[in-house]
Amino acid sequence: MSGESSEEATVPIVCTACETTTRVALSQLAETLERHNENQHDGEQIAEVDPDVADQVADLVAKDLGLLDD
Repeated sequence: MSGESSEEATVPIVCTACETTTRVALSQLAETLERHNENQHDGEQIAEVDPDVADQVADLVAKDLGLLDD
């Protein structure tokens, strides 16, 4: 067995209206969110990437771009 994993990274999504949390493959994130919001909420953007994860990603991107340098 090699040390590499063939599993794709997953991202947590939450829907406060449905009171659900699930994880989806990163490659299917946009499609899954769009489909859920369209089918369940008439297109209103209610389901979203877990806000804590989204904040962490935004911080990593800002740091990588040098936006957080003093």
